[in-house]
Amino acid sequence: MTPKQLHFCRCVASGMTQADAYREAYEPSDSTTAASIHTLASRLMGQVEIRSRVDTLIAARERAVAASALSDRDKVLSKLRGWMDSAEPTDSTKLRAAELLGKAAGLFTSEINVTTKERDASEVAAELAQRLAGLSWEGVDSTHARTDDDDLH
Repeated sequence: MTPKQLHFCRCVASGMTQADAYREAYEPSDSTTAASIHTLASRLMGQVEIRSRVDTLIAARERAVAASALSDRDKVLSKLRGWMDSAEPTDSTKLRAAELLGKAAGLFTSEINVTTKERDASEVAAELAQRLAGLSWEGVDSTHARTDDDDLH
């Protein structure tokens, strides 16, 4: 790959449009039309080695972002654990910073997906009866089971 092709790949992987990446890497003359730039950028992205390099750079960036988030998460947890044990009243700024960093790292998010099934009362009653019938006294020693007769003795 040429240095210009590598520069184009880095620009596209960083989020630039193909046309803007082409302008950045190849510095076309002012007389080059926008349509020509779009065509040239598209052709360049159509090359297997260019597409492969862009995909590799994007994947590497995503791994770096994930690693950074994990690192931030570990730092927040470590700080919070330390402050739980030895926090002073003056540490509120530090605690707020840790909270914000934790939120940014997704530490405090939780998703709960609940699906409901519409049922009428008779269906619910039938299911409850079935579950109750399935309950047993397995594992309970019958010689130690209390009966009403025990009150008489």
